[in-house]
Amino acid sequence: MENVRIGIIGGSGLYDMAEVADRSEVTLTTPFGDPSGPYLLGTLRGKRVAFLARHGAGHRLLPSELNFRANIFGMKQLGVEFILSASAVGSLKEELRPLDIVIPDQFIDRTRGRISTFFGKGLAAHVGFAHPFCARLSALAHASGHAAGATVHKGGTYVCMEGPQFSTLAESRLYRSWAPTSSA
Repeated sequence: MENVRIGIIGGSGLYDMAEVADRSEVTLTTPFGDPSGPYLLGTLRGKRVAFLARHGAGHRLLPSELNFRANIFGMKQLGVEFILSASAVGSLKEELRPLDIVIPDQFIDRTRGRISTFFGKGLAAHVGFAHPFCARLSALAHASGHAAGATVHKGGTYVCMEGPQFSTLAESRLYRSWAPTSSA
């Protein structure tokens, strides 16, 4: 199987990246079940990439139905070392405007129904998670966004919640109260 170092997981806005050449699809099965759909392999600006539509083709999977472990394991089967994941989300900070890009450095997981580990069933492991994002990849994404003329903010906290519903107003106020006032 082809070895691809860069993986991209995205939503409906990335389904058809016009610059991707030499396209082919690969369907994988993993020890964790099936990923969201086939992986699109191709060449993007001289680099081989693997793209996975997070919610499947046609945006058919709810957030609570995504098989995150299979999606990531499938990337690993393809040889992926770096994963960029793009999401269109809202902001709890007025200074972050629509179309701004935030490169988060932390997250808060408010999901309840997801399996959150690759371990178990006889394999116990503890993983340090104080710094959950790759500093090297984050710096590259930040610099690339600026070079492309985007408004990019380095650092921020991504609050992940169980979908498909959005937060209640009370939940949004709570999340806003958790955010430090000095960072994005």
